[in-house]
Amino acid sequence: MIRTVDLNADMGESFGPWKMGNDLALLESVTSVNIACGFHAGDPDVMARTIAAAHGRGIGIGAHPGFPDLQGFGRRQMSIPLESLGNMVRYQLGALQAMARACGAEVRHLKLHGALANRAARERNVALACYDAALSVAPDIIVVAMAATEQQAAAKELGCKSACEIFADRAYNPDGSLVSRGESGAVLHDADEIAQRVVRMLKAGAVFAADGTRVATPIDTICLHGDTASADASAQRIREALLSAGVNTAPFSGRA
Repeated sequence: MIRTVDLNADMGESFGPWKMGNDLALLESVTSVNIACGFHAGDPDVMARTIAAAHGRGIGIGAHPGFPDLQGFGRRQMSIPLESLGNMVRYQLGALQAMARACGAEVRHLKLHGALANRAARERNVALACYDAALSVAPDIIVVAMAATEQQAAAKELGCKSACEIFADRAYNPDGSLVSRGESGAVLHDADEIAQRVVRMLKAGAVFAADGTRVATPIDTICLHGDTASADASAQRIREALLSAGVNTAPFSGRA
């Protein structure tokens, strides 16, 4: 049974007057945050406010780069050359680093968003291009890799610091990939169900597909999607369930 784990959430995804998620409530439960960098969501003001709020609570700060797709929230596939993908990651990471440094914080980790993340989970060359680009800007950055996918394999190939991530509120396919959001049951919303599922996965050291298939994996961090209506309630219930199971929460340090 894992005794310490990180709990992360995607946030900073509001844009101008358009509000997405309840970031302040989530910050009461999570230990790391992945902040949108302006391509799929977020803007400079939102980035700055989110960084300051997380830093003031001692929460680990990470960049959450995605496709340049504000209208589609970064969840539409785009055909972009690998060189351009790398430069997009550098651009977004650099923007968040500047905002973080301005308020005395640092960007500890990087996690790909949405359709870009799903593509990198299937195609190792995409994951390598994105991670290598991030490392060229921040050699000590921790790569958050989707467990049991090509993202994890790419991080291992590069020999960089990494953290293996599982998803509390997403259903899995038997190969360890995420069920498409267009399918029924792909996103979970019941806070108690989500919390119980997380504890079960930590006890097993595995994720469980919708058909019951068990996919063994290291687990360093658990993700909640901040744009779901139940995210703050789910985060609180997960923390409570973890404490009851004897599991502490703390920002990950990265594995070699």
